[in-house]
Amino acid sequence: MAQDDDLIRQCIKGQTEAFGKLYDRYAPILLSVCMRYLPVRVEAEDILQECFIRIFEKIGEFKLRPEASFEGWMKRIVVNKALNHIRDKNRNHLFVESSDPGMWPDMPEDEPGSGFPNVTADEVHQMIQKLPDGYRTVFNLYVMEEYGHKEIAAMLGCSENTSKTQLLKARNMLKKKIVELQNTKEHV
Repeated sequence: MAQDDDLIRQCIKGQTEAFGKLYDRYAPILLSVCMRYLPVRVEAEDILQECFIRIFEKIGEFKLRPEASFEGWMKRIVVNKALNHIRDKNRNHLFVESSDPGMWPDMPEDEPGSGFPNVTADEVHQMIQKLPDGYRTVFNLYVMEEYGHKEIAAMLGCSENTSKTQLLKARNMLKKKIVELQNTKEHV
């Protein structure tokens, strides 16, 4: 996007006004990325501020090319910073393990096209935010960022099987919560 290219060039030159415009344009988008990983808004806002400092420090390293995505570059910085924060915060207990196999029953696969008509995207987003940290982190990396389990395992310092298990448990928990919410709405 030519508009972004001009703004990037101005930021590289150190023009303070350009930094403000960049922040105003991308802060809401990048905050939503932060909030996917860190559901406590104050925590997400703190990480976002640290990310913008990093973006401003490293903006000269971004290569302006037609195929390069400046927004994608910034999102990678945000995701990496959020993951580092989660790892630091959850040393030795990021992943939820259950010895009770009945605690997380597999939900049957939905029929094609069935969906959940009474559940809004905002409600699903709130459910994702309430997942345990490990579930939410793997779910976001796999579903939203489209990383594979091998990449997720490398990022989080876990095995591919742990990544797959966390995703399965996240999906099952979400399906269960969605079904519960839908049933509640149908009986009101």
